[in-house]
Amino acid sequence: MKPFGKKSLAMLLLSCMMLVASGCGSNGAATKEEPAAAAPEAPKTPAKQEEPVKVVWWHSMSGDVGKAAQQLVDEFNAEHKDIVVKAEYQGKYDESLNKLKASLGSDSGPTMIQVYEIGSRFMIDSKAITPVQQFIDAEKYDTSSLEPNILNYYTFDNKLYSMPFNTSNPILYYNKDAFKAAGLDPEKPPATYEEVAEAAKKLTKPGQAGGSFAIYGWFMEQLFANQGAELVDNGNGRTQPANTSLLNSDAGVKTLDWWKKMIDDKTMLNLGRKTDDTSKAFAAGQIAMTLDSTASLRSIVKSAEGKFEVGTGFLPKADAGVKGGVIVGGASNWILNNRPEAEQKAAWEFIKFLAEPKSQAEWHINTGYFPITQKAYDEQTVKENMTKYPQFQTAVDQLHQTTPSLATQGAVMGVFPEARQLTETAIEEVLNNKKSSTQALEDAAKAITSKIQEYNKTVSK
Repeated sequence: MKPFGKKSLAMLLLSCMMLVASGCGSNGAATKEEPAAAAPEAPKTPAKQEEPVKVVWWHSMSGDVGKAAQQLVDEFNAEHKDIVVKAEYQGKYDESLNKLKASLGSDSGPTMIQVYEIGSRFMIDSKAITPVQQFIDAEKYDTSSLEPNILNYYTFDNKLYSMPFNTSNPILYYNKDAFKAAGLDPEKPPATYEEVAEAAKKLTKPGQAGGSFAIYGWFMEQLFANQGAELVDNGNGRTQPANTSLLNSDAGVKTLDWWKKMIDDKTMLNLGRKTDDTSKAFAAGQIAMTLDSTASLRSIVKSAEGKFEVGTGFLPKADAGVKGGVIVGGASNWILNNRPEAEQKAAWEFIKFLAEPKSQAEWHINTGYFPITQKAYDEQTVKENMTKYPQFQTAVDQLHQTTPSLATQGAVMGVFPEARQLTETAIEEVLNNKKSSTQALEDAAKAITSKIQEYNKTVSK
C-alpha cells in the first residue's frame, strides 16, 4: 500500500475536524455564536439523614399502668423526631434490678431504668449511673415546682441521683357505711393506734372484722417514720452508710404489739402478705378497714361502687403528739453511665418530659400515682379527677403535712429488699404465735445487720 503524501494527510485531518464540528451543533448545524454544551452533571448523592438516638427504658409496669407508661412513650416519640424511646418491661422491681446487676460490665443493659425506692443505695454504690444532678446543673433546670418531700427521698449529699416518676404513700381505707352502722363518725377516721383498736372492736360483727393489714414490710417502714423513728443507724443511712438495723427498737415493738393484740382480740384478720387479698376482702365487706397504697385508690373505690362508700384517712400514728409522716414509695428513673453521651442526653430529655405537668397529670389520672410536680394540680383534668375521687386529697395532704426529717426522708441500705423480706418474716412469726414481738424483731434486726455489714465489705473493696 502506498503511504500518504503530505497533501493527502492534510486533507484527511481537515475532514476529521469538519466531522467533529458538525456533531457539536444543534440539529447538526453548528454556529460560532453558540457555546458548546456542558457535559451533564453527575447526580448528587442525597445528604445522609441522621438516625434518631435510641433510648432503651427498662421498667416494671404491667397491666393498665404499663399501658399508661407506653402512652407517654408514644407521645414523646411523636414530639421528638430525633429521639426514639423503646420501653421494655423487665418484670417486677426485684426481677428488673437483678437483670440490671447481671448486665453490669457489658453493653446489654438499658440507657435508663426504673428502680423502686429501696434500690437507691445499690444504684449509687454500683457506680454505674450518671446522677441527674449533672444534667440539672448543666442547663440550670428548674426543680422548684417539684414536690420537695419526693425529691428529698432521692437526694443524697445534696445531690439528686435519679428523677422520681411514680410516687405513692400508704393511707387508711375504711368503709363509711360500716362506720355509720357501728355508731362511728364516718367523717372522722381513726388517727392513732389506740383509736384504730377501739374502732376495730366496734366494727367487728358476724361476717365482718374490724380490719386487716397485709404483712408488708413497707407498712412497718412507714409506721416507723410516722413515729419519727429511724430504721437503721447513721442517720437512717444518710449521714453515713448504715451499719446496724434498728428494727428491734421501741417503735418496732410498740407497733407489732398493737397489731398482734388486735389479732388476738379477733378484731383484725391475718390474711397474709398480699395487699391484693386485703383489698378483695375490703371490697367484699369482710373487713371494714385496711392499709394500702394511694396508687390503689381508684381500683379500691371502683370495687366498692354500688356497695358502700370508701373513706380515706392518714396512716395511723402511735401517738398523736409525735411528729412524723410518711416516706414516699414508688420508683424513680436512673441514667446508666456506660451509654454514649448523646444517648444519656436523650434519656434526660425523656425524663424531663415525664416530669412535665401535662405528663404527670395524665399519669396521675390513668394510674392513681400522685404527681411529682405541684403544677400538675393546676391542670383541668386533675381538678376534674379530684372532684370524681375526693378521697385522693388525703394522700396529697398527708404528703404536704409530713415533717421533713431523716426518718421521713427514708432509710437507705444496699440490702433493703432482703431486709424487707426479713421484716415480713418477723411479723408473720409474731402474728402466728411463734415468737414475741421483742424476740422476732431482735432476730430479724440481727440478720439484717449481718447482711448490711457483709454488703458494706463488698462496697469498700
